[in-house]
Amino acid sequence: MRITGRDPSGEGIRVQIETDEDIWHLYNVIEVGDLVTASTTRREEKAADKIRAERAEKKRMTLGVRIEKIEFSEDDLRLKLLGTIETGPQDIGQHHTLILENGDSLLITKRHWRETQLERLDRAVRDSKKPRIVFVSLDQDDATVAVLRQFGLKEVTTVRSGRSGKQYAEKPQADGYHAEVISKVVPLMEPNMPVVLLGPGFEKESLADDMKKAEPELFKKVHVYHTGQCGMVGINELIKTGMGAEVLRESSVGAEMEAVEQLMTEIARNGLGTYGTQQVRDAAMSGAVEKLLVLDTKIREQDLDDVVHAVESQKGSVIVVSSQHDGGRELASLGGMGAILRYRTE
Repeated sequence: MRITGRDPSGEGIRVQIETDEDIWHLYNVIEVGDLVTASTTRREEKAADKIRAERAEKKRMTLGVRIEKIEFSEDDLRLKLLGTIETGPQDIGQHHTLILENGDSLLITKRHWRETQLERLDRAVRDSKKPRIVFVSLDQDDATVAVLRQFGLKEVTTVRSGRSGKQYAEKPQADGYHAEVISKVVPLMEPNMPVVLLGPGFEKESLADDMKKAEPELFKKVHVYHTGQCGMVGINELIKTGMGAEVLRESSVGAEMEAVEQLMTEIARNGLGTYGTQQVRDAAMSGAVEKLLVLDTKIREQDLDDVVHAVESQKGSVIVVSSQHDGGRELASLGGMGAILRYRTE
């Protein structure tokens, strides 16, 4: 994401969407009641067309829409903003839907910007420089391909080896099972993107060799790890246990899941962990919070600036955890808010 301008009033910020992850960040910034101005298409209003508007041709125009409903589509990474037209060349007061995608530019105008929303925009700018990570979690029967984005894991596909049948029986391994896996990974790759191969047994090492032979320039950063299980379970095992820490260091999800795991450990042993909105708020106000964990959905729905400010003013850290991965789901089970403390509070 790139911030391209600010209104002198301080109420409006113009941004350019540059990655798919930016859509997720905007979902956590834009809220009902905001005025969003962007280029869109709408049927051109003409006097002769008012009765039969469906016959009018769609034209591109810039409209300001007061937002009434927000929908995020994880599958195609689009943000739908439904509301009432407030500024533009026509149809003032009528309903319209803005659809935001990678490459779009928009102006977000709020009556009040919360600190957490401004930090989210800054985070989006920082995260845009971080690479995605491709995972292949496999054994001799199946290979699951997934992508780690800045807000969560997305399973892309599963490839079956067919070794119990005859699908690859007459082909060299690299031309069969492994070749198909590689064909699924290549379209996901970008320059210098790391690939993590994991699972039980030795299939991952063999695939690593075949990848480097097939596309030596593309697969320069291939990392291999042993896990007890394959599939999405194996990927989550790798992330939660910190085995791939050197690869995941630049990933927001890796840091978030590590923090949640630390919190769960402290709570389980009745140590320096607490959870629940009021308990965490009290600890923050007393200066006891070393690390604050807040679910993105909770910080989107509630104004927690006072808690965030209290923690940061005492040199604590604040981690906004995505609800789109296992760590976020664990935090949600605790009410969406937890803290690792400097010392125990009563």
